[in-house]
Amino acid sequence: MTILTVTTQPIEGQKPGTSGLRKKTRVFMTTHFVENFVHAILTAIGGAAEKTFVLGGDGRYFSPQVAQVILRMCAAAGAAKVIVGRDALLSTPAASHLIRLNKTDGGFIMSASHNPGGIEEDFGLKFNMPNGGPAPESVTDAIFEATTTISEYRILEAHDVDLSTIGESSLGDMKVEVVDPVTDYANLMETLFDFPKLRAMFAAGFRMRFDAMCAITGPYATEILERRLGAPTGTVVNGTPLPDFGGMHPDPNPTWAKDLMDVMFAPDGPDFGAASDGDGDRNMVVGKATYVSPSDSLAVLAANAHLAPGYRGGIAGVARSMPTSAAADRVAEALGVEAYETPTGWKFFGNLLDAGKVTLCGEESFGTGSNHVREKDGLWAVLLWLNVLAERGQTVAEILTEHWARFGRNYYSRHDYEALPIDQANAIVENLRARLPDLPGTVVEGLTVATADDFAYTDPVDGSVSEHQGLRVTFTEGSRFVIRLSGTGTEGATLRLYLERYVHGPDGLGDVVQQALSPIIKAADSLAGIKAATGRQGPDVVT
Repeated sequence: MTILTVTTQPIEGQKPGTSGLRKKTRVFMTTHFVENFVHAILTAIGGAAEKTFVLGGDGRYFSPQVAQVILRMCAAAGAAKVIVGRDALLSTPAASHLIRLNKTDGGFIMSASHNPGGIEEDFGLKFNMPNGGPAPESVTDAIFEATTTISEYRILEAHDVDLSTIGESSLGDMKVEVVDPVTDYANLMETLFDFPKLRAMFAAGFRMRFDAMCAITGPYATEILERRLGAPTGTVVNGTPLPDFGGMHPDPNPTWAKDLMDVMFAPDGPDFGAASDGDGDRNMVVGKATYVSPSDSLAVLAANAHLAPGYRGGIAGVARSMPTSAAADRVAEALGVEAYETPTGWKFFGNLLDAGKVTLCGEESFGTGSNHVREKDGLWAVLLWLNVLAERGQTVAEILTEHWARFGRNYYSRHDYEALPIDQANAIVENLRARLPDLPGTVVEGLTVATADDFAYTDPVDGSVSEHQGLRVTFTEGSRFVIRLSGTGTEGATLRLYLERYVHGPDGLGDVVQQALSPIIKAADSLAGIKAATGRQGPDVVT
């Protein structure tokens, strides 16, 4: 085997976002694109000599080829070992767990998360740190810097490694260990939740539907729900991961998981439903005829986490991304623990988790997790909900009703305007940003602006500062809206409008969320001018 030194040059557009680098698959397939980016990662982390890594992903199109490139480049860089999920498959939370379990030096995750897959769709690659969490900005900045100065990379000339068989082999001087992608993760879940009680609940006739959306969580859900917990065969649907996710958009929300919503709102619907995304780190939870918003899900889980064996001692604190509703803050206050508000991006939770300041974290974008790993974890959230249902012996609707009666309700929604021209989306944000200092005291649609700012975050652990994290406008009665540009798309720009209205206890507004938020929706459009600027009559996705 020979180590080749290949001449290359910088390729534009290799700046990682909050979750690594995401582009159209065909972009990743262009000459040197993958190799340049992998070289940049290895450079940014100080090289690979004598290090051990984890490698896997959600199985989307082009993953097998990228896995082989990463292996050959790690071998050329002197890595000691790479632990790979069989067939290069690993959910993002399972990869995080393997990094932590094996005390490796980090891991490569091939995924574009909830984005569609296929040769004409999206691909992504990110590096997770030794704590199992996404690389912080200091590292992603270093990766980008390395992509701008690259002139050559090194790669081992070798045949592809067999990743279909569990066991250990060699690639040059580097060991490659292929492991079952599910077992270690499933074993971890058994330590956190009351599996005997959940088995008894299913044996008593509890009905559930889990839509894996032809993505990576299918094998995990099948092993845990159907095999270990005894849920009937067929509880997991769309459970086989496919390179193009079966043509599905693997984003677990009411728009893209409409089949699940239809089943759950049918007269004979199951007791509980859930869906997960492309790489397994997001979740949508639905009760019988009852949709649970991600913000409410985080708050309910924070209030009830002590019912699960892994959290019997209570939680140290809770963290949420700034655009996520403040529902969890009210729970934290009642529990006497700290609540933290961070920018969007799971990496911002890492320091809080490592420092023991929080136990649960969540984002409005269907991500929830805890200190068991350093990524959000879709199936974990589903299992915690099941544990709560088993302990309380109530329906999802009953639990929500009691929660709102105790803590009040944060009516909440997110409106996404997708694939906007980048200049147009930037103009909307910049025009509103320029007006923020003059907005307090302004009356719009009958609401008076109390505060308006551009969110900045100072990390309470390391003191790092992150600015320009979203525009916030809060009204005197406590309602608010937030506007920010998403960093998870691969073409154009996605403008996200977050809307929130808090009411004390039962209010007569019922479950007509968009109607309850109507004044804030009108005020947001009046101030930001989204419809006028885009020419669109409404958002593409409402969650």
